[in-house]
Amino acid sequence: MKTTVELPDELFAEAKAVALRRRVSLKALFTRALERELRGPGGEVPQDRFRIDESGGPVLRTAENDATNVSDFLVNELLDSEGV
Repeated sequence: MKTTVELPDELFAEAKAVALRRRVSLKALFTRALERELRGPGGEVPQDRFRIDESGGPVLRTAENDATNVSDFLVNELLDSEGV
């Protein structure tokens, strides 16, 4: 698929230099970088921190893979605990 992406000039120049040093195309460099960003270093797709439950409400995934419904109460509790 072809698309247009705007990059800062300095980043594009650095990408071109890296691609040249590695003797790969910009397409290959960008593809690898995007794959690493989306899949993580191990190659597996990381789970999103949030999901939507069957009623349409947001659910926060925790480190233990439990799920906590996000409510106004929870948000205010978290804000209070952070002193915000």
